[in-house]
Amino acid sequence: MRVVVQRVSNASVHSGGQSLGSINRGLLVLIGITATDTSEDIDYLVRKICGLRVFADNTGKMNLSIDEIDGDILVVSQFTLYAQTKKGNRPSYINAAKPEVAIPLYEAFVSSLSRKRNKSIPTGSFGADMQVRLVNDGPVTIIIDSQI
Repeated sequence: MRVVVQRVSNASVHSGGQSLGSINRGLLVLIGITATDTSEDIDYLVRKICGLRVFADNTGKMNLSIDEIDGDILVVSQFTLYAQTKKGNRPSYINAAKPEVAIPLYEAFVSSLSRKRNKSIPTGSFGADMQVRLVNDGPVTIIIDSQI
């Protein structure tokens, strides 16, 4: 699994003109899933995301986690995180998991994150054409891959 975590002042996801989810201060998590991912990858990423110290303490140092600021998390699936661009100009997505594998893992990831945080996690709609709006705070953008 691969995630792009962005510290945001606010973020929202829309599809077909409808709002699917939005947050204020917190983290936008874009997640890509590959066919070899397991529940161990989910556990690792949930632990890492919740423990990331990317929010400023009272001295301005990035020293606080999402839990310590009681922030929100918005999760959006993004198979393009597994794009291969070595050959040619058209990306290949062969390493992205097929929906029958990815959807259960995506749902398990969101569920695990919700349990760990003891709060609801707004999401996009898996596989939908979505528009994501965000104000990247910092900017702070962290890439985490459970396989590396």
